[in-house]
Amino acid sequence: MPTVKFVATHSKGDGMPESVQETVRAHLDHGRACLDKGKYDDAIADYDKAIALDPNVALAYTNRGGAYYRKGAFDRAIADHSRAIALDPKYALAYTNRGLAHKKNGEVDRAVADYDKAIALNPNDATAYTNRGAAYGSKGAFDWAIADHSRAIGLDPNFAAAYTMRGLAYGSKGEVDRAIADYTKAIALDPNFAAAYTIRGHAYGSKGEVDLAIACYDKAIALDPNVALAYTNRGVAYGTKGAFDRAIADYTKAIALDRKYTLAYTIRALAYESNGEVDRAIADFSKVLEIDSSDENAKNNLKRLGAWA
Repeated sequence: MPTVKFVATHSKGDGMPESVQETVRAHLDHGRACLDKGKYDDAIADYDKAIALDPNVALAYTNRGGAYYRKGAFDRAIADHSRAIALDPKYALAYTNRGLAHKKNGEVDRAVADYDKAIALNPNDATAYTNRGAAYGSKGAFDWAIADHSRAIGLDPNFAAAYTMRGLAYGSKGEVDRAIADYTKAIALDPNFAAAYTIRGHAYGSKGEVDLAIACYDKAIALDPNVALAYTNRGVAYGTKGAFDRAIADYTKAIALDRKYTLAYTIRALAYESNGEVDRAIADFSKVLEIDSSDENAKNNLKRLGAWA
């Protein structure tokens, strides 16, 4: 999947005492170590200190921007990557990472423009092509997305995420078999790629191959038991087989992982109804409205069950 990249290159520190340069390098190294451990606040603190000592270190801004991105602070990430670009207009990675933040902010055209610039600066960066492909996919430009992911694979034949993203684009075009082939290739390259199993499970389910779908979700959950989507999708597969108790158990697990997951409440309600547990169905539809009072589907289902005035 599209990801932020971090770098470990150091500032030249021109004209700066060696002792200060060493301190800056120490903060950069420690910040990178914190990033790798998911300690984003600690990483930001280190980059703050590095920048305070030397405000002209482009990579400090880019890596701090990456930390802000991981925290969901996309505007701050964009500001940091923009500062890095101002310091080094040929810093391809800063454009790539800023593009990711723009996409998360819903600014897809700006994201594409940043990926264009990154690719112009470094045409051999497979990640930039895959990120741009993902942006094209979000715009519904699936052929362009496939072309970019294919280019990424050409540059890096072992890039599992590129196969997964291309599979998503093929699936969006209705080319499910090609999508499954790409997910399978991604899994062969990275057998611990839980998301690829989940997505392949969905593709199998769309073909009516429910047992294969469940097997994929089982594997995804074994690899990462904290992803609500895998439980929800497996629940749908069990529901298709009429195994409503098992479906309900999976939806319940998904809800335990994400208490505001309205889709899980909705489909659990439908499973309860299919199991003859109408009161529980009503409770779940009511919970959906508690989370999102504008959910018309929940209102309509409550009306259908005689529980909405």
